[in-house]
Amino acid sequence: MGHIDVQHVTHTLPDGRVLLLDVSFRVAEGTITALIGANGAGKSTLLRMISGDADPQEGSIVRTGALGVMRQFVGHMTDGTVRDLLLTVAPKAVQDVAARIDAAEVAMMNDDSERNQMAYAQAIADWADVGGYDLEVLWDVCTMASLQLPFDQAQHRAAANMSGGEQKRLVLEALLRGTDEVLLLDEPDNYLDVLGKLWLEEQLRETKKTVLLVSHDRELLSNAPTHIVTLELGIAGNTAWMHGGGFATYVDARADRFARFEELKRRWDEEHQKIKDLVQMYAVKAKFNDGLASRLQAARTRLRMFEEAGPPQAVPIEQNVKMRLKGGRTGKRAVVCEQLELTGLVQPFDLEVWFGERIGVLGANGSGKSHFLRLLAAGGTNPEVEHLPISDVTIEPVNHSGVAKLGARIRPGWFAQTHHHPELLGRKLVDVLHRGDEHRDGMQREQAARALDRYGLAHASDQVFESLSGGQQARFQILLLELSGATLLLLDEPTDNLDLESAEALEKALEAFEGTVLAVTHDRWFARSFDRFIIFGSDASVRESDDPLWNVTRAAR
Repeated sequence: MGHIDVQHVTHTLPDGRVLLLDVSFRVAEGTITALIGANGAGKSTLLRMISGDADPQEGSIVRTGALGVMRQFVGHMTDGTVRDLLLTVAPKAVQDVAARIDAAEVAMMNDDSERNQMAYAQAIADWADVGGYDLEVLWDVCTMASLQLPFDQAQHRAAANMSGGEQKRLVLEALLRGTDEVLLLDEPDNYLDVLGKLWLEEQLRETKKTVLLVSHDRELLSNAPTHIVTLELGIAGNTAWMHGGGFATYVDARADRFARFEELKRRWDEEHQKIKDLVQMYAVKAKFNDGLASRLQAARTRLRMFEEAGPPQAVPIEQNVKMRLKGGRTGKRAVVCEQLELTGLVQPFDLEVWFGERIGVLGANGSGKSHFLRLLAAGGTNPEVEHLPISDVTIEPVNHSGVAKLGARIRPGWFAQTHHHPELLGRKLVDVLHRGDEHRDGMQREQAARALDRYGLAHASDQVFESLSGGQQARFQILLLELSGATLLLLDEPTDNLDLESAEALEKALEAFEGTVLAVTHDRWFARSFDRFIIFGSDASVRESDDPLWNVTRAAR
C-alpha cells in the first residue's frame, strides 16, 4: 500500500505567472481522492510532478508504493498497436527492453548476421528478466475483458482502429489489475460509454489501491471518491482545499467555506478601519495635546502589526465563463434520414429532427454515433453549398447508403471528440480570432481579447492551441462554434474535458441557443437536459426514446 504527500508546492510558469501557490494535501493509503478545479488551474501539471515527470520548483512531494499513471490524452492514439498502447503504462524498464526487441527484429530483417541474432537473443532474455512475460499474462486478461480477444491475437491490432473508449478501457484494465499500489488517473472516464463508467465506478469502490484521479464527470464524482481536493483560483496563484467527504456534500461545504472567508474578510476590514480611524483621531488631538503622543505611537504600532499580519485568506476566485451560442431560424425539419445505413456499423433507419430540438445520441463505444455526427458535419449525403462545413477542419467521409439530408438554412457546426484540429496547430488563440478564415470574419484584437475572457482564456491568448489543456481546447472549440454562425450543433462528447463550471455554462448556453442540437454523450448528468434520445445499439439497430434508457444501452453492449 502507498500514499501521496504534497507539501507547500509552488510552481511558476515561464511567463512569470504563479500557477500553483503553496499547495499541500495528503492522499492516504487505500483512499480514492478526486482532484478537481478549473481547466488550466494546474491539475495535470501537479500530476506530472507527483508522477516524477517534473520536479516541483518549491516544496516537496513524497510518494510510497509502486506507481501507475494514466495520462490525460490516452484515447488519442492513432499510431502503433494494442501492444504499444499497453506499453505506455508499463514500467520504464519494460518499455526500454520492448524498444530493443523491436529494433533487433528490424535489424535482423535487414541483416540476418550473427551479431544481430545475438542482440535479439539478449533482448529476449532481458524481456524475461524485467517481467515482460508476466505482464503478457496480465495483458491477456485485459484484452479478453476489454476487447474479447486474447493478447496474442489482439497485440498487433492497430490502435487507430479502436475507439477512444476502447483504448481507455484497455489501459484502465491494465492499471487496475496490475501490481502498482498507487494510481494517478488523469480524466479516466473520458471516452468511456455508460457501461464503462459504471464499471470504472465499481472498480474504484472495490480497489485496495491508493488512487488520485482528475475527473469532471459529476455522476462519477458523486459515486466513487471519498475525498475531494480542489485547486482554487487565486490572484497570486492557485491554492488547494481538501474536502473530507464525497461530492454529495461538496457543493454545500464549499459554499459554507466561501461564506466564512467573506465573513472573516468583512471583520478584518472593519477592524482595520477602526484602527486607522483611531490613529487619525490621535494624530489630530496630539497636535494640541503633547500628552497623547504616546497613545498615537501605540496606535501606529498596533496598525503596523495588524497590517503586517495581513488579512485572512482571500476568497478564491469563482469562474465566470459565459458562452453565447446564438444560432438562427432554419427550416422546420433540421435533419432527415431515409433508410440511412452506416456501412458495417448501423442497419438502415429513418429519422426526423425538428428545429429547436435537443437530441442526445447514446450508445456503446464503437456503435457508430461519432460516424453519424461526422456524416452530418460534412453536410450529409450530396450536400448543398449552404450545408458545407463552416470550418477549415478536414472531415473524413463516412461510407453509407440511403440518405442523410439537412434542412433549409442549416449550417452544421462540429465539436470533435478528440480535439483533432491540424488547422489550429502552431497558432496563437488571439491570432486565430484576429485573422478569421474562409468561413468566419476576423476580429479586432481588443474584441478577440474580450471573447477569450468570456471563455476564461484571456491569460492563454498568446498560447498556441496544442499547448492548452484538454478543457481549454474544448472551450476554444465552443467559442469558434459561437463565432461561426452554426444553426445545427453537432457535439461529440463536449463535456468530457470541461471543468464543472464550464459544463454548467455550456448547458445554459444550449438552453438559449436558437437552433438544433445533436450531442453524443456518455455524461449522465448532461444528458438530463435533452428532449429525446437516439439509441445506437451494439446489435446495429437505431431506436428513438423519450428517456436515456441507460439500461438498454448497457444491455446492448
